[in-house]
Amino acid sequence: MSFFSSLFKSKSSENINILNAEEFQNEIKNKKVRLVDVRTSGEYNSGHIKNAVNVDFFNRTAFQKFFSKLNKEEPIYLYCRSGNRSRKAAYMLEKMGFTSLTDLKGGYMAWQRNQ
Repeated sequence: MSFFSSLFKSKSSENINILNAEEFQNEIKNKKVRLVDVRTSGEYNSGHIKNAVNVDFFNRTAFQKFFSKLNKEEPIYLYCRSGNRSRKAAYMLEKMGFTSLTDLKGGYMAWQRNQ
């Protein structure tokens, strides 16, 4: 890839699926998945999606430790407040070798608007 084309390459991946709130809700309701809220504990405690485990994206040591114990082929569903942190978390997990990642577009704010 040339330097010029690398500047304009979009951040996309075959391992990361991005779903809107309705699609995300249907997926987590109908499948056995690991649902992860990557917000801070304060954000998580103020409200979260049922059955989500809280793994703070900003606490890199805890984040790495938690995910290092998981099966890298297990479906992981991620969300944060607006979708920015969870997108970064998905790319980080992909680099760690995870192959089935799903991110909630618009994050918890979009989830709440959809309820």
